[in-house]
Amino acid sequence: MIWRALFGRGEPRSAGGRWIVVDTETSGLDVERDVLLAIGGVALDADGVRPGDSFEVVVRNERGSSKENIVLHGIGRQAQADGAPATDALRAFAAWAEAAPAAGFHVPFDRAVLARAAQAAGVALAQRSWLDVAPLASALAPAPPGTAAPGLDDWLEHYGIACPVRHNAAGDALATAELLLRLRAAARREGARDFAGLVRLAKRQRWLAGAAGA
Repeated sequence: MIWRALFGRGEPRSAGGRWIVVDTETSGLDVERDVLLAIGGVALDADGVRPGDSFEVVVRNERGSSKENIVLHGIGRQAQADGAPATDALRAFAAWAEAAPAAGFHVPFDRAVLARAAQAAGVALAQRSWLDVAPLASALAPAPPGTAAPGLDDWLEHYGIACPVRHNAAGDALATAELLLRLRAAARREGARDFAGLVRLAKRQRWLAGAAGA
């Protein structure tokens, strides 16, 4: 079993205004068929990212994923076999996440993967608001040169944010949280001062992008 959840570690947990940033690793990109392999998350509040309030788990997958998939995220077949049972992993995640608003990069995928895995494991996840950082970034800054549809790597490079281990759930969550801090500061200049305001900006950008492509 491989999992950890950190609550505090010497720094008080925020009493209010706590958001979480979540990332998942899966055996593929089909949300209806591929399985959840790992969940990573980190909290942030008004003061910034809270590394001491973080979560990471590898979920048991005894069949193992393909070699190509393992090359991407680095979770080998033995690590998958030694992972936490899905029920335990998702209960631990639910306890850590509570009902905090959640953000992620291309969040519809992570949200759907978590919902499907939780339903299969019989674990109830709290209802929460979700923010997709991908359209939020496009709403607040010009696209990096040469990128029609910027990915997380493009935005990290644009803002000079280091991510030593990409396609690792915990590492990607931390990098996305750092990106969200930059975007949150920019959004204040647009009058968006809370989570709901950021969600509105992201939804407006998604609508504009859809209308432009119609």
